Amino acid sequence: MAKVWIADKMSERAIEIFRARGVEVDYRPGLSDEEKLAIAGDYDGIAVRSSTTLKGALLDAAKRVKVIGRAGIGVDNIDVETCSRRGIVVMNTPFGNTITTAELAVAHIIAAARQIPQATASTRAGRWEKSRFMGMELTGKKAGVIGAGNIGAIVCDRLKGLHMGVYVYDPFISDERAAAMGVTKVATVAELAAMVDVLTIHVPLLPATRNLVDAQILASMKKGSIVVNCARGGIVNEDALYEACKSGHLRAAALDVFEHEPVREHPLFELENVSFTPHIGASTDEAQENVAVQIAEQMSQYLLAGAVSNAVNVPSLTEKEKRQLAPYLLLASRMGSFIGQTMRPGYSRLSLQFEGHAATVNRKPLVNAVLQGLLSRSMEEVNEVNAGMLARERGIELVETACEHSDNFSTLIRLQVEGDEGSRCVSGTLFDEKRPRLVSFDTCGIEVAPAGNLIFLQNEDRPGVIAAIGSILASADINIGDFRLGRREDVRNAVALIQVDSVPDEQVLAQLSELPNMLMVRFAELGEL
Repeated sequence: MAKVWIADKMSERAIEIFRARGVEVDYRPGLSDEEKLAIAGDYDGIAVRSSTTLKGALLDAAKRVKVIGRAGIGVDNIDVETCSRRGIVVMNTPFGNTITTAELAVAHIIAAARQIPQATASTRAGRWEKSRFMGMELTGKKAGVIGAGNIGAIVCDRLKGLHMGVYVYDPFISDERAAAMGVTKVATVAELAAMVDVLTIHVPLLPATRNLVDAQILASMKKGSIVVNCARGGIVNEDALYEACKSGHLRAAALDVFEHEPVREHPLFELENVSFTPHIGASTDEAQENVAVQIAEQMSQYLLAGAVSNAVNVPSLTEKEKRQLAPYLLLASRMGSFIGQTMRPGYSRLSLQFEGHAATVNRKPLVNAVLQGLLSRSMEEVNEVNAGMLARERGIELVETACEHSDNFSTLIRLQVEGDEGSRCVSGTLFDEKRPRLVSFDTCGIEVAPAGNLIFLQNEDRPGVIAAIGSILASADINIGDFRLGRREDVRNAVALIQVDSVPDEQVLAQLSELPNMLMVRFAELGEL
C-alpha cells in the first residue's frame, strides 16, 4: 500500500480522501528537524504547505518518495530541480486558492484607497479624525495588473466590477485573450506603471520577475497612486517602495508578502500609508479545504494509477489520457530503447516527427518516453520526470515536428538520433490503434514487433550472408523466432532484424561482426509486449 506523510497542518478532508482511495496516511505536522529526518524515508509521498522545506538533507532522506504535493501554488519551499533529477513528481494546486488570493488583493486595494487600517487604528484609540482620512474613489480610475494568469484574471474581473479601467501586462496572453477578458494589453511594465492609478502584482517570483517593480518603475507612476503586492516578496523592491511611500509620491502601498518571511521588523512598518497582512492570501476556510482536497486527490491518482495533475516538473496526464496514450507510450519508449541499445552514447541531436493521428495527441509524455528509453541504457535512474532535464544537461538538441498527414500510415512516429556514431533512424506505428510495430530502420522498410531479443544487422547486400548468420546462431544453440530483411537500394546495403529466443553472448556477436560483408552488429533487449 502506498504511504503518504502530511507534514504540515492541513484540512482533515485530505486524510479522509487518502484513506478512501486506499492510501495509507500519517498526519504528523509540526515535527522537529530531527524527527522529520528520522521518518522521511518511510513514505512514497509527502504533502506540505509552506512550513516544511523539502530541500537539502530532508529531501536526501526521502529515499522512497515518488511524489511531493504542495497544498497551494508556490513551490519555493521545494527543491524542484533536485526532485526532477531524482524523478520525483512535484505537484501544486494552482486553482484551489485563486479566488481567495484575488479577493485579498482587491480588499487591499479598497483598504488602501480609503485608508481603512489607519482609520481603524485612529478610531480605536478614541480619536474621531473624520477630516484626516480623505480617500480616493476607485470608479473611473485605471488599474494596472501585472500577470493575468489564474489569480490575475480574477482580479481583473473584480476590478471591472468596480467600474475601473483595467490594463494588463502579461507577455504570455494573446490579444484575443485580452479582448475576451475585457482588458487592455500593455507592452511593458514601465508603460503600464506610468498610466495607472493602482498597480497590483500577480506573477511568480522568478529571476526575470525579481525587483520587477523597482525604483525606476515606482518613480514613473503617477503621484498619489497605489501599489499592492499579494503575489511574492522580492518582486517589488522594498527599499524603493519605502522611499516612494515616505516621500509621499505614492498615496499608499499594501503588502501581503515580503522578501524575507516571517518578518518581525521592517522600515516599512514605520510608515502610516503602508498596510500589511502576514501572507494570508490563501487563508480562508474554503481555500484551505479546497487545496487539501485537491492535493490528496492528485497524489492518490498518481500513486495508484500514474495519473499526473498540476505537476510543475512533468506534463500533466489524466487517468483517461494515460489509458488512451498507453500504446503510444509503449511504442515511444521501445523506439528510444532500441536506438539506445543499437547506437553508442554521445548523442547530439534528436529529431521526433509525429504524423497522422500521433500529431493530434498529447505529445509531451511521448517525448519524455522516447528520452527515457534512449537514455536509460547508458544512465542510471532515468524516468519520465528527469529524462528531459538529463538530455538538456548533456547538450542534446531536441527537435519536434508534427503533421496531421501521413503518406503510408494513419499514425506514425519517426525518431532520428545523431551523435558520435553518425545517425540512426527508426519509425513506429500502431496496428488497430493498439499494437505497436516498428516499420522502418534507416530508410529500410521492415515491420517487426518491438519486443523480445533483437539482433540488428547491417551488411553489404551479397549472397551467403543469411546462411552464415544462421550457421553461427545454430552453432550457439540460439533459435530464431523471426527474421526480417530490408534493402537500402541507394547504397546496396541490407538490414536484418532477427528475433531470437535467447540472449546471444559477446562471442556470438563478435562472430557475426567478423563475417565478410558485415558492416554492423548490435543487440537489443526490448522485453515483452
